[in-house]
Order: sequence, then structure tokens, then C-alpha cells
Amino acid sequence: MNSRGGEHPAEEELAHLLVVDDDSRIRALLARYLTMQGYRITTAASAADARTRMQSLAFDLLVLDVMMPGGNGLSLARDVRREGADVPIIFLTARGEIESRIEGLEAGGDDYLAKPFDPRELSLRIASLLRRSTQRDIVVPEERVVRFGQFQFDLVQRDLRRGDKRILLAEREREMLRLLAAARGNVVTRHALATCGTPCNGRSVDVQINRLRRKLEDDPAEPAYLITARGSGYRLALDG
Repeated sequence: MNSRGGEHPAEEELAHLLVVDDDSRIRALLARYLTMQGYRITTAASAADARTRMQSLAFDLLVLDVMMPGGNGLSLARDVRREGADVPIIFLTARGEIESRIEGLEAGGDDYLAKPFDPRELSLRIASLLRRSTQRDIVVPEERVVRFGQFQFDLVQRDLRRGDKRILLAEREREMLRLLAAARGNVVTRHALATCGTPCNGRSVDVQINRLRRKLEDDPAEPAYLITARGSGYRLALDG
């Protein structure tokens, strides 16, 4: 097992992952491989099984198969987001079409890996998402909060609030909003947004921007804050 920094951490200090797949061979393979990579692993054979486990355990990341009998990974992800959890989610699926990937992102997923896949690639994507979910940028304290309208975004905590109410963001949404807020009203290119965190394509950037607009804008079709810079990218319109 990886020691992480030369010391053997206690089991409760390891990142705890939930792997949900109806294929027992995949569950066993991923449980064995990811345990060797230094993670604590719990597995579930169905969405219903996963929901039961999530009632009593807190997880740092979810690996969800999309197609499962008795409730798929997309509906489970939607429920997780609806309940207010911002745990990173990676989808596994045999459906590699672009529309399927977009459907996963719209359901609240942060990344997407088509079967068959190399476990090493999954491990790298997990590490990237966990790193982004725990990293803290060094920002001068008085400059860490960016305000626009009734919203405020903390660049260190990557926390969005409307007044006293916290707004739930998926991991990629938080990273994209961090990039836009840190630009202080300047345009952030589509390429920069596509390559922050786990790389994605331009269509996926548009999906994420539309999701953010639904959370920020009174009328997403006529955005007041998340502005399109035609032919270039997007910018966040700040107060003042």
C-alpha cells in the first residue's frame, strides 16, 4: 500500500471511496487495485445498496457505473446533488458517446471514464479530483472574497454564497468559478476553462457554464453575471 509521505496513515485518515458497479469482477478488481494505491474502499452492487451505505458512511469520492439494474448511476448522482453533497463523482460506463458524457455532467458528475478502461487511468483521475477538492490556494486574505450582486465567492474555500445561504457546486463548477472569479472581471478563455482540473472538450465547458448560470442567474438566457465573450471565452461581471 502506498505510504503517502513515507508514513503509514491510519485507516480512517485514508481517502474513502465508494465504488458502485453491478459487475462483481469490476468491483473486486477496483477494490484490490485502489486499495494498493492507498485508498480505503467500500463497494456496492447497486444504486439501492449505495444509498444504504451512504446513510451511515461519509465518502470522499464516488465511482458510479451508469447502467445498473434497479436504478442507474445518473439518478443516484442527481439524488446526491439534490441532498446537498458536493462529493466528487466519476462515472464509469460502456456508453462512450458525447451525449452520454454530457448527460453524466448534467447529472452532477465531475469526470467520466468509458469502459473498458485502464485502472491506472482511473487512479490518476481520482487523485486529480481529490487533490482539487482539498487544495487551498494562497490568496491575500482581504482579496480572497469576490462579490457580484447578492453573491460572494471565497477563492480559498471555493465556497459560493448568496447572502447567508451556501450554494451547492459540483467540483468542476467550483474550479471553473474559481478561475473566473480570480480573473477579476477579465475574460477566461474556453481553453483555460476546458483544461482546469480534468481536461474536457469545448462542449462540456458549455454544459458546465449553463449549469452555473442556472445557479447564478435570475434569467439564464439573459445572464447578468456569467457573460459570454464571443469567440474567446467567458467572464464574471463583478460589482464596481
